[in-house]
Amino acid sequence: MEISKIGVVGCGQMGGGITQVCAQSGYTIVVSEISDELLKKGLADIESSLDRSVQKERITQQDRDAVLARIKGTTDTGDFGECHLVIEAAVENLDLKKKIFGDMDRVCPERTILATNTSCLPIMDMAAATGRPDRVLGMHFFNPVPAMKLLEIIRTTATSAAALDTAKSFGKSLDKTIVIVQDSPGFIVNRLMTPQILNAIRMVESGIATVKDIDTAMALGLNYPMGPLALADLIGLDTFLFIANGIYDKLRDEQYAAPALLKDMVAAGQLGRKTGKGFYEYT
Repeated sequence: MEISKIGVVGCGQMGGGITQVCAQSGYTIVVSEISDELLKKGLADIESSLDRSVQKERITQQDRDAVLARIKGTTDTGDFGECHLVIEAAVENLDLKKKIFGDMDRVCPERTILATNTSCLPIMDMAAATGRPDRVLGMHFFNPVPAMKLLEIIRTTATSAAALDTAKSFGKSLDKTIVIVQDSPGFIVNRLMTPQILNAIRMVESGIATVKDIDTAMALGLNYPMGPLALADLIGLDTFLFIANGIYDKLRDEQYAAPALLKDMVAAGQLGRKTGKGFYEYT
């Protein structure tokens, strides 16, 4: 199926990044938010991101203007009626996501593929809220979307080969590297990354080494761009805790059990970069 018009549900950090990347790849985009205020903020963040690219001479002013012209913001789900692909990028709440998929199933034509950007929730549960489970799959982008090259495409037991092939072609058109994984807790990256970050937090909690020394050791010892604790701050400690809990609830494997330090930091509002303080302090 040829895709030219994309819908994105949610214009936060991930939804805005997905919207920007799709528009920069030549697609027409409809992006929604639950309020005019949130929509205005999300669109302003996209504009700021493009302005920075102009300043760094990655794109021209003309390119920037053309990208913004391809993006339409809305608070009306009816505006998704002509989309060939809709990517849900709402907050990680399964009941909310199931409602969104039910709404999109009613609004979108039968041919439309419905995808979720969830990082750990079961995609089959969302597919079951629609009448088209064969055209539902996961498209897990990574933050920040414009910079990160990986796209995990997740297929359920019901996802058709045609829908999977369309999603793969679309992902490649965004200049992403594609990996395919079955619908399972944490998929590939979060399944492998989560125990490593949790173990780093346990080491801090036990006083084995400092935050800085743990990150330095991992960055230089394994040639990582940043250490696990700095990465947790970038992800958001609340988001990371949600991912760990989601995987643990499914697998009941102790390596995914969140340590008390992580829970305490989240309860205290120390969520990492987005709040100015996590394992590090940010200005």
